[in-house]
Amino acid sequence: MARSRQLPASRPLRRDAEQNRQRILRAAAEVFTARGLQASLDDVARQAGVGVGTVYRRFPDKESLAEALFEERMEALVRLAELALAEPDSWVGLVSFLENAAGLLAADRGLREILMFASYGRDRVGRARDRLQPVVTQVVERAQRDGKLRSDFNPCDVPFIQFMLSGAAEYAEHVRPEVWRRYLALIIDGMRPGREEVSPLPVPALTPEEMVALMRSVRPVSR
Repeated sequence: MARSRQLPASRPLRRDAEQNRQRILRAAAEVFTARGLQASLDDVARQAGVGVGTVYRRFPDKESLAEALFEERMEALVRLAELALAEPDSWVGLVSFLENAAGLLAADRGLREILMFASYGRDRVGRARDRLQPVVTQVVERAQRDGKLRSDFNPCDVPFIQFMLSGAAEYAEHVRPEVWRRYLALIIDGMRPGREEVSPLPVPALTPEEMVALMRSVRPVSR
């Protein structure tokens, strides 16, 4: 009879543990997307509505939580690069990757920091990061072989362009977060080996009033 009382009790515990894990991952996605990796496990616990001890039982540190959360998102970047390589037109493939990847990074501060800082996600996320660069290199070199991309462009220029664009989106997020698309168009024109005309810019420049509002909305970095 003792056994019959114990067996049913073990099942809800396992189910509750998985529910807590999913709740933590959802909360971490919200917190890291909005605040980046500076957010703490305490922040995640508050967002999830659980005790911080529950978070630590599922994830021993912030890196392991970030790895579990961002592995899939890093794989999404790899898939974008593979789609760009599969595109018959090498220039269209390169531009589509830059635009789609910048869109993902602009909307997800945590993903941007995972990509920027090698100290996070050394295992699963790190492997995805390591798979990304060779595919991006192929996308770049194919466009150069076709004479569509300037010869001095380097594959390592790609992540810097992405960081600049996503940084512009973060800077202007309270005024006009889509303004990064304007600067992508300007950068793309500069990537061509030669052109007869300039590309139309998809987003207008910030007005002086918007620039003032933007600068007032940005808090100085505390030291």
